[in-house]
Amino acid sequence: MVRVTYGAPRHKKKVRYFKQARGFRGGRSRLWRTVRESVVRSWAYAYRDRRQKKRQFRRLWILRINAATRMRGANYSTFMDGLKKAGVELNRKQLSELAIHEPAAFDALVEKAKAARS
Repeated sequence: MVRVTYGAPRHKKKVRYFKQARGFRGGRSRLWRTVRESVVRSWAYAYRDRRQKKRQFRRLWILRINAATRMRGANYSTFMDGLKKAGVELNRKQLSELAIHEPAAFDALVEKAKAARS
């Protein structure tokens, strides 16, 4: 019986994995078994973190908006409620950018939100 090793396809697969593991330290980029484990784990982290990135950015935007509104005598929840009542449809990313780069425009939004709440 002939022993089949799948030489060319096996080599091609290994090359793909080693290419993915470039930049890993030590055996994680040189030893086949460790490379395979590391690459598969890195795919899992990448999948998870593509979703976590969205959550983390939203948290950052909310944090920035809250800080900016507190500097102007309000807080995040009342500010967002006032904007909703005033019919302003800006998302959190846009609001945080306004708070950083256009303080005058953000001041106007805070006043509009305060007026809509009272």
